[in-house]
Amino acid sequence: TIGIGIREVLLTSGCPGTEAKCIVRVEECRGPVDCGWGIPISEGLACVKMPCIYIAPENRFKYVWKMLIPNKTAHILPKDSAIMEVCRDTHSVTFQCETQENGNKIASVKYTVYATTEMETKKSRRIERGQSRRTMTDAILVFCLVTGLIVTVGVIFAIVFMIL
Repeated sequence: TIGIGIREVLLTSGCPGTEAKCIVRVEECRGPVDCGWGIPISEGLACVKMPCIYIAPENRFKYVWKMLIPNKTAHILPKDSAIMEVCRDTHSVTFQCETQENGNKIASVKYTVYATTEMETKKSRRIERGQSRRTMTDAILVFCLVTGLIVTVGVIFAIVFMIL
């Protein structure tokens, strides 16, 4: 796992009945503290919901949200919850959430929230890509149809020639 998580300890022999694997226990496990880049829970054109790394119960941890500013000290936000919702601004912003337990950082995840204009640009690029794919698909279909038509006409002529 990355950061904090749950791991199942499996037994692969000696399980009851004909089971090939059986769960012995479920335990908390820890991995590297820096979990890298996360994927938002929900992302729309206006706002983004981002989760910190946590396991139940979420109130057992402290969450420190930071706004990362290039070449400057990170700005600590007054937000102590596992999930943060941010609305898009005129420029991209990178956020980081540190999950802490007993004063120790046990997990950290980052998110980049793109500006509204960048999201509109990405959306229009997706539409353009979709249209270019559609154009390519249409060209292939037309080619197949014309080829099929030519082959069919050729076969009909061959049959008529053999009959005559």
